[in-house]
Amino acid sequence: MFKKIWFQVHWFIGITAGTVLMFIGVTGAILSFREEITDWLNPGIVHVAVRDQAMLTPPQILERLRAEVPHERVAVLIASVRPGASVRINFAPPPGVRRGEMRYADPYTGALLPPLAGNEFFEFTERFHRWLLLPTDTGKIVAGSLSMCLLVLALSGLYMRWPRRALNWRAWFKLDFGLSGRSFLWNLHSVIGTWALVMYVVFTTTGMYWAFDWFKAGVNSLAGQEVRAPQAKREKPKGMGMDKEKDRADKAEAAPLDLTLAWDVFVREAGPYTLVNIRISDKTAQPVQFNYLLPDASHERARNRLNVLPLTGEIKLNERFADKDAGGLFIGAIYPLHMGTYFGMPGRIVMTIAALIMPLFGITGWMLYLDRRRKKRAVRAERALLDRSREAVVTSPGGGSKEGKESVLLAYATQAGQAERIALHTAAALQKAGVAVTVQSLATLDPERLRHFHRALFVVSTFGEGEPPDSARRFARQLAQPPGNALAHVQFGLLALGDRHYEKFCGFGHSVDHWLRSQGAQAFFPMIEVDDNATTAPAALAAWQRELAVLTGGAPLEDAAPAPAEAPYAGWLLRERKLLNPGSAGQAIYHLEFDAPAGGNVQWQSGALAEILPRHAPDRVALFLSRTGLDGDVAVRHQGVTLTLAEALSRSVLPAPRSGPGLAPQALADTLQPLASRRYSVASVPEDERVHLLVRQVAHEDGFGLASGWLTEYAPLGSTVELRLLENSSFALAPEPTPAIFIGNGSGLAGLRGHLRARIASGQRRNWLLFGERHRAHDFLYREEIEQWMQDDMLSRVDIAFSRDQPERVYVQDKLRQAADMLKAWLDEGAVLYVCGSLDGMAAGVDAALADLLGEAALEDLIAQGRYRRDVY
Repeated sequence: MFKKIWFQVHWFIGITAGTVLMFIGVTGAILSFREEITDWLNPGIVHVAVRDQAMLTPPQILERLRAEVPHERVAVLIASVRPGASVRINFAPPPGVRRGEMRYADPYTGALLPPLAGNEFFEFTERFHRWLLLPTDTGKIVAGSLSMCLLVLALSGLYMRWPRRALNWRAWFKLDFGLSGRSFLWNLHSVIGTWALVMYVVFTTTGMYWAFDWFKAGVNSLAGQEVRAPQAKREKPKGMGMDKEKDRADKAEAAPLDLTLAWDVFVREAGPYTLVNIRISDKTAQPVQFNYLLPDASHERARNRLNVLPLTGEIKLNERFADKDAGGLFIGAIYPLHMGTYFGMPGRIVMTIAALIMPLFGITGWMLYLDRRRKKRAVRAERALLDRSREAVVTSPGGGSKEGKESVLLAYATQAGQAERIALHTAAALQKAGVAVTVQSLATLDPERLRHFHRALFVVSTFGEGEPPDSARRFARQLAQPPGNALAHVQFGLLALGDRHYEKFCGFGHSVDHWLRSQGAQAFFPMIEVDDNATTAPAALAAWQRELAVLTGGAPLEDAAPAPAEAPYAGWLLRERKLLNPGSAGQAIYHLEFDAPAGGNVQWQSGALAEILPRHAPDRVALFLSRTGLDGDVAVRHQGVTLTLAEALSRSVLPAPRSGPGLAPQALADTLQPLASRRYSVASVPEDERVHLLVRQVAHEDGFGLASGWLTEYAPLGSTVELRLLENSSFALAPEPTPAIFIGNGSGLAGLRGHLRARIASGQRRNWLLFGERHRAHDFLYREEIEQWMQDDMLSRVDIAFSRDQPERVYVQDKLRQAADMLKAWLDEGAVLYVCGSLDGMAAGVDAALADLLGEAALEDLIAQGRYRRDVY
């Protein structure tokens, strides 16, 4: 929750104040090299040709200027000892004007040089950078507030992008030009933001020093520098004494200022110098201020100060910068730090680049924001479509009501969400065609309710080897009823989803079809089978759409197949592969990280699945080619694309090798069947910026398993893996902030980790983790992360079952039985159970334990309520 709040603050400031900050950054970059740009635009003015004669002293320059412009008073004179450096002159401003004219004088003759070209532009730029063209007092406050906004942006950005491996410099500073789309924008925004973080902190804090009096006073106080309050003007006594004093002052003011004496004192006291800034008061009774730099000055503000009375040569102040304490040295370094000059020319260049790239963050931030808005609109549109479909649901169609008899029942059973999506979109298409539809999950359907409908459609998935999805387990038990004619008045259509690589393809669909027929129901059309992993799936769904015309009087049905087609496979970059259980007695488990492809959609919900298309190991393909005598580099057409024969073989079921003169590469390619896809639980959330998988490396006598071997051994780092993200609605995180119990073993921790990261990010602390593996020393997966969650009080309870660490075997179901009282208490509070891991061992054991502890009926109620969610394999 805390992170989400900072995210909202970050993007709100970014799209408001960030837009103005872009211009402040660019103007600051321009001003950082103002002198060099001005010199380039005005050849022969800022610097003149070096001559074989001595440059005039400031008193001599002052005398020449009085003769040339007698009506102008010099307020500031800046002279450098560098040969050919012109003397900068600031004239006193006229009444009501903040600044007087700035000109340059020839250091050899004292003659005024022409006005600077471009000076008005720089004055305008400076007013914008410092005060946003507002009145000075108002502009300072606004500019200071924007500095605070930039500081919040920098620090909140650092907090939000803090990588899981904080000591890995690549995670902090490496730009990845292999990315594109939103992933590239985020990488650019966050990585370069990290590069510039220190500079922006310096920019903002030094800017606030000049903008806010309270901030300046606080810094000065911390630095131990006393702030002198302005002295009140003393009232002068009335009478003759005052008149005499005024007469003397008037006579002194009438006399022209002679800088010679004060200059001689300065030369004697200062010694060698490189630059002197002379401030001349309009009153000859006031001291002349000499601010000068020594040859070894650390920066341009390391100035010594000497105040001399021009009439008597008396020294009123002689302050050496080197004599200041640490606080004084720090205060004097604030401006050089802001400009970068504290570190010389490299510092100036770095700070200039940091200021110049500020628009990068504004532009990429806006692009990320607009992309996020676009995707949110797409999600809202999709949800609206599903909601319109769900509006057709009749929650109580009992009693032979007119509504029940006229509506078409559309029942679904889903494990990963595909069957539900097809059912909802079929319902939407039927409603559009004028057919009333009641959508209902098999979790809440029984033969008695079904009897009240005359027409019914079923969309059912098969789980594993012919098993029903979790939500349909109660309904499946009722399929054992003896044959009869209870549903003789019902006509039905059935769409069965499955995976042909399993022996009992669409097994649950066949069971439902057989039971309906055994109860006397009549089929509209033969059952339609859909192989999720085959290219024939679109044709099967199209057939479903055509057959449903029987319900619309022959009118064609639009979009009865699932409207939001699953994302196509794309090449995701394998960026990291790390063995998590070295030395384990079991099979190796690897943590994998993938970057999204160019332009890929990287949004997913915790609990999602990553479906990958595996490849054969290169040595297996090479062995096949050697046995057949074929050239793997020959180009062939395979599944509509041109690629080498070796590439086609790597992604296909390898046929029995045969050789002979009649074996042609293209003919072989035409017979190849694609490898079946594999699904893995996603172990990360979008905020991690990468898809994380947890893959157990399966080893057989003839080598590693096809998919696990490809991911953990053969796919090179930096290579692409064909992958797509799938919604897993039956294992989705419950939207309500209820307590959550997470149960898993081995690589099943992946799905649990994704949910835990999502809940912890939203500040939900009622999390109970039960996890099992072999040995604590080797198999405690993500140990540091789990222990950090425990330390942060983000896990209410953790039960780890290391089965081989003691003589008797202890598993997660045993830990669950030991905590029976707490389990029941949490379930009474509305807790949701999430189970992820192996079906035959852990999941079956947990299922049996829950049935024993809660009772079969209570367990079925949890399933029907969506509070028992499994991702098992």
